[in-house]
Amino acid sequence: MTTTQQQQDLFDLLDAEDFRERIVGCYNAGTAEEELPADLSVARSLIAPGTAALRDFSYIAPDIPVLDHENCVGCMECVTECPDTAILAKVVPAGEYERRLAAIDDPAEKEQFAGHFNRTRKYWDAVEKKGGEPGMFGIFIDPTKCKGCAECVEVCGDHQALHMEPKDQRGLDWFRTGWRHFRELPDTPDEYISERVLTDMMLSAEAVGTYVGGAGSCMGCGEATALRMMLAATAFVHGKDNIGLVAATGCNTVYASTYPYNPYTVPWMNSLFENAATTAAGVRLRWNQMGWNQKKLWALGGDGGMFDIGFQALSRLLASGLDVNVLILDTQVYSNTGGQTSTASFFGQEAKLSAFGKARPGKVEKRKEAAQIAMMHPDVYVAQTTCAHPNHFYRAVMGANEYPGPAVIVVYNTCQPEHGVGDNMSSHQAKLAVETRAFPLLIHDPRAGESLAERISLKGNPALKEDWATDPRTGQPLTFVDFARTEGRFRKHFDQDGNPDQSLLDCMAQRLQNWRQLQELAGLR
Repeated sequence: MTTTQQQQDLFDLLDAEDFRERIVGCYNAGTAEEELPADLSVARSLIAPGTAALRDFSYIAPDIPVLDHENCVGCMECVTECPDTAILAKVVPAGEYERRLAAIDDPAEKEQFAGHFNRTRKYWDAVEKKGGEPGMFGIFIDPTKCKGCAECVEVCGDHQALHMEPKDQRGLDWFRTGWRHFRELPDTPDEYISERVLTDMMLSAEAVGTYVGGAGSCMGCGEATALRMMLAATAFVHGKDNIGLVAATGCNTVYASTYPYNPYTVPWMNSLFENAATTAAGVRLRWNQMGWNQKKLWALGGDGGMFDIGFQALSRLLASGLDVNVLILDTQVYSNTGGQTSTASFFGQEAKLSAFGKARPGKVEKRKEAAQIAMMHPDVYVAQTTCAHPNHFYRAVMGANEYPGPAVIVVYNTCQPEHGVGDNMSSHQAKLAVETRAFPLLIHDPRAGESLAERISLKGNPALKEDWATDPRTGQPLTFVDFARTEGRFRKHFDQDGNPDQSLLDCMAQRLQNWRQLQELAGLR
């Protein structure tokens, strides 16, 4: 079958333009039930790509982030960590910026346009020093995608370039005007995007456009950030047209396919909880038959899809040698079905099916370590990482894409309602999980040597050769108890004076045992 014939068959299967205009239009207008006939795309379980870009969340939260442009350094943290593709950046050459600014007649709008930009050391001074045309770095907020989680403000931190304001203080039209300017600006020229500065990947229109926002994920959802970052890193190197996804049923499939809204612009399919790895193997084999060996295939799943009911299929995939990447969205709980315990849950963690009480102090089983189990399969690339460590995350994804065989990346994902933390705390909690040995960073690359010590790298973790890192504020060890103290799922383990109970101390001992095992495997003990 020719490529042209394949494209025609796909068009006959789903008219994407008609889907966006007619079907999404009716849903947005609230008239779908009355105006739409029986829908063939529903029967076929098809949704056009990128339709979630047409979804408007501006009514959800009372507050929205506002840029204090003079404080912005162009670090890209806010763009990277936003789970909803609601805050994006562009670098505009100085001459183009001045032309655009001069073309705006209204003084207030001119001031607003200029207020999105700053001369940063990264994109202005460094470029000018090398003899290039310096660029103005701009940050823009899409009011239709922002849910008001304030994650961007949290990760901006001491830069203080973002703060939250009530939407009615400036009015939504003010933000819509700013977003219109973003859309009208040219894409960031390649010369401002450094392949050595991995966070720059989100400046690439192709990379950032793989996940358009508008998904129904919770405010501040850690999973959505992981998906955005994985797709951006893959598209930046290999191109958007060379990506496919197979997703196990879970949160990621629910918020990404709430009909008729699809945040992906790459092809993806949904399988049952237990079948993502098996389905991905079949897709890979068919792609290879078609000569599509260069395409990057990712299987997605959470605790159920990869740790539990889908674990057998995952193990079989890893033993197959097939070139399939697996992204495990590790929330340590069954987030989608109401917060039940999984084998990835921590010892002592309170969740549904592991209630804390007199008879049982929460979960009484040790956590399953999927990364270590995956490493014991022959010739499998494995990484354990978090979105709060973007360089480590991006290197892990790029390594998985380069590796000619199975690859597994386990990502720590904050689940705000089930972990009992604030909507803006996804990155903060992920960092703390690493600092307290709750979730160590690691990369296992079979190409690095014959021994495990050569293959395993624990770089990125604090105090590599020590049991615990030290809290610079107190001079005391940072332990799992310090992590647990910040999350609602462990709150019942502390007495009124803040002292941990024995089960939490047991969990701390287990996390230390796990860390020491990793140190030993990596040749650090």
